[in-house]
Amino acid sequence: MMAEPTRSNAEPFALVSAWLAEATGSEPNDPNAMALATATPDGVPSLRMVLLKGIDYPNDRPGGFVFYTNRESRKGCELAGNPRASLLLHWKSLRRQIRIEGTVGPVSDTEADAYFRTRSRISRLGAWASAQSRPLAERAELERRLAEFESRYPDDAVPRPPYWIGYRLVPNRFEFWQDMPHRLHDRTIFVRCDGGWSTAKLNP
Repeated sequence: MMAEPTRSNAEPFALVSAWLAEATGSEPNDPNAMALATATPDGVPSLRMVLLKGIDYPNDRPGGFVFYTNRESRKGCELAGNPRASLLLHWKSLRRQIRIEGTVGPVSDTEADAYFRTRSRISRLGAWASAQSRPLAERAELERRLAEFESRYPDDAVPRPPYWIGYRLVPNRFEFWQDMPHRLHDRTIFVRCDGGWSTAKLNP
């Protein structure tokens, strides 16, 4: 049975942040790496790893989980046709994982510009050079295009390509999974409802 709705919109977000903070001290590489599952409008799924670049949970509106990519990539095209997606954060060192399901929409241009400026110059140039997810005849072709953009933008003022954007997944369901002895794992779900979140335990 579901518990009564919690009053705070932030509760499951705060738990994600707490687990992520612990993982930052224990995972050897990319504690913010997460699997992103998308699907075509007719339900053909695909899955890949991306990096979580932001968590926001204001109480006056739904918060979300932010990542960035090329909107012309496979995931970008799938999100355009079917904006429902799922995230999975897994930390082997902590024996924990979090599943997050919801709908996805673009972040503002201001947010995307601000994050793009934090990337290294070569990464920003690479966003121009890479026709992400499209066929590449050979590595030399990518390196040639990168050199072209290095010449076009010789200093640090590399603008954001119009197709390189951010996405925010606004969740409607969380599942927090914690390894326990004898495979009797602890599973806690939060489901969005009017006024907040309902929470319950699941069998392992």
